[in-house]
Amino acid sequence: MVIANASDLSSPRAPSRRRQPATKARRLLPLFALWLLALPAPDAAAQGTGNGDLAILHDRCVAFAQANPKDGLERAKAWREQGGGFYADHCIAMALFQLHDFAQAAQRFEQLATATLGMPPQQRAQVLDQAGQAWLAGREPARAKAAFDAAIALNGDSADLRIDRAEAFADMQQYWDAIDDLNRATEIAPERAEAYIYRGSAYRHVDSRDLALDDVQHGLSLSPNSTIGLLERGILRRLAGDIAGARQDWQRVVELAPDSAEGSAAAVNLANLKGKGPADKPVAQAPKTPKTP
Repeated sequence: MVIANASDLSSPRAPSRRRQPATKARRLLPLFALWLLALPAPDAAAQGTGNGDLAILHDRCVAFAQANPKDGLERAKAWREQGGGFYADHCIAMALFQLHDFAQAAQRFEQLATATLGMPPQQRAQVLDQAGQAWLAGREPARAKAAFDAAIALNGDSADLRIDRAEAFADMQQYWDAIDDLNRATEIAPERAEAYIYRGSAYRHVDSRDLALDDVQHGLSLSPNSTIGLLERGILRRLAGDIAGARQDWQRVVELAPDSAEGSAAAVNLANLKGKGPADKPVAQAPKTPKTP
């Protein structure tokens, strides 16, 4: 969640934003699989399949849908017709997300959250978080915030949820609200480098550059190779007139992740520093890359 604006610098409206997409998937899916083990399986007896087996089938379905979303969607729908129930529905939502049908994916995640009213609050919050991420990817920050609000009402002590909602606030240019959520995230998880880096980005947008740099520096002390942190520090250095420092940070981003949104933004800014573009005028923002919920 580097929070972008039309400054003279390029910064992505992308996740890494908290984590790279694959990391985000690793964070949520194993927890979700554990939850699936506890769900009732009304058709398991007819299939001779227990909840543990269904969870394994679910994980395989999601992995296939992530690699082959179109075929994965068809397989998940077929499994749903065969009695896959909740497990298949979640796989359908994941496939829709991979196909960039974000609105349909978000609505399905919300329906799944409603279907889990009897489950523990933390588990329902995870599905609402996925709904919010899908709305964000579909450029619907207000709907994303509503999903994150509901998730935080169920699990207010989740740093991930606070960071996610901060992203929705930032997309609506409500930077002080984003800072409030990131303040709470750093209290809950003081070791989370990205929370400081994103708060630094938000501070930059409210013209508090000293606070912004302090936060970004602290985030980089926790995660020295954070491309989002290096990109943001380069932006702050460039704004302060430290051209050599900005160049060093952006070159490091390109070395670490040349094909990422952060790498693309850093390359644009480096080109501007070399006189290949107007360093004192706005440049195109790097594309927003949806993260896997």
